Amino acid sequence: MASKSVVPAEAAAEVLAFERAVEAAVVRGDVDYVERFSAPDLTFTHGDGWTSGGKPLIVDEREAFLKRVRNKQYNVRDLDSVNVEMHGDIAITYGRYVAQNRTENPNQSWFSVWFERVYAKRNGQWLYLSHRTVHGPTYGPDRSSVSDK
Repeated sequence: MASKSVVPAEAAAEVLAFERAVEAAVVRGDVDYVERFSAPDLTFTHGDGWTSGGKPLIVDEREAFLKRVRNKQYNVRDLDSVNVEMHGDIAITYGRYVAQNRTENPNQSWFSVWFERVYAKRNGQWLYLSHRTVHGPTYGPDRSSVSDK
C-alpha cells in the first residue's frame, strides 16, 4: 500500500511552521534544536552586496551560525511576507524577517532582511540548508523604522 503523499498546500504550511519553529529556537538560544534541524553544510549569507556583484557582509557556515544562536544574538526575529515554492522534497521560502539585535549601537538595534531559504525533507523531517539575504539588512532604532523596508 502506497503512503499518502502531502499535497503542495499542506507541505507549504508544514514548511512555514518549521521555519517559524527554527526562528523561535534561534531567539531562545536553543542550539540543540537548530543543530538537529540544520544540514551539516548549512550556509547563511548575511547582507545583499552579492546581488550587485559585490561581497556579502558575512557567510556563516553551520558552526558560526550556531555560535550566534548560542550567544542569543537576537531578541526578536519575526517572519512576515513569506511565500513557499515547493519542489517535491525541496522547499524554497522567500520573504522578510524583522529582528532586534543585542547591540550597543541604538541605531542598529532593529533591522529587516529580505531573504531566500532552501529546505530539504530527509527521513520525513525538514532540514535547513541555506539562507541568502537578497535585500538588507536595513537598520533603524526601533521596529517602526524598519517595518516597511
